[in-house]
Amino acid sequence: MSESTDFLINDQWIVSKRGNKNPVDPQKPYGWLVEKERTLSGSIEDTGIIFLTNRECPFHCLMCDLWKNTTDESVPAGAIPNQIEWALQQMPEVKHLKLYNSGSFFDGRAIPEEDYRGIASLLKNFKTIIVESHPRLINEKCLHFRDLLIPELHIAMGLETIHPDILRNLNKQMSLDDFRNSVSFLANHDISSRAFILLRPPLLSESEGVYWAERSIDFAFNSGVECCTIIPVRAGNGAMDLLMAKGDFSLPDIHSLEIVVEYGIGLKAGRIFADVWDLGLFSSCKKCTDKRTDRLIEMNLSQEIPPALECLCNG
Repeated sequence: MSESTDFLINDQWIVSKRGNKNPVDPQKPYGWLVEKERTLSGSIEDTGIIFLTNRECPFHCLMCDLWKNTTDESVPAGAIPNQIEWALQQMPEVKHLKLYNSGSFFDGRAIPEEDYRGIASLLKNFKTIIVESHPRLINEKCLHFRDLLIPELHIAMGLETIHPDILRNLNKQMSLDDFRNSVSFLANHDISSRAFILLRPPLLSESEGVYWAERSIDFAFNSGVECCTIIPVRAGNGAMDLLMAKGDFSLPDIHSLEIVVEYGIGLKAGRIFADVWDLGLFSSCKKCTDKRTDRLIEMNLSQEIPPALECLCNG
């Protein structure tokens, strides 16, 4: 595939291809769940995830579909603590919690700094809190929030890919230096960082997708990231569907996800997780999809590489 399109990928083009948003309540999260995750210590523990209802992210990344569950305006002060409190009342007791707000936790138009204290008071009994942020929004606000917390703060950021042309076409509006500097800032203040890495973003072939995902893992760990999550790229947000129709994007194969995760685990440089949501999208062999999903979950939890699956689709 080519590394350029015959049209300009920018905010206006990406937003123009969208459908409608889903109805959301600014006083309630749009979802929550509990999943098992291998911790830094090596234990496997339940981790809660709260999907906060929030203002849309100001960065309109090409592959993102999180805008579907966002509000058009900033939620009122106090709404985010209310959402967290509501979700915690529904969830079983866990010691680790991810707060994902369809954007950046440290975007002041999304989560007002005046809410930090109220949020922190709700989180006092946890061991670990993970939030997400665009690398360009890593600043003193992170330290303010950390200082209010009793649990340890981890921050996840989208590296996506280190391919310079593809990163630009993703409309991420950041440089690799931005990412590296943000990781360094956090490390200098004893805050662990995670990286989201894409498997086969638009304009890459299958083999190129694997190669650049592996190089992105290298870059993330060399920058000081502690954990990488590999996300196979999906369609469904309008822009990605158009690129798929034009032949500029194809869904990655589940075999490629296995290869990339095995590579990352083999480095022994930090934890490597596969995003295992709806992996049937990435498999053309219905006989082994469930087994491959189970194998990826096993790798997530053990951080070891189990024996390869034998299936006709391997050849």
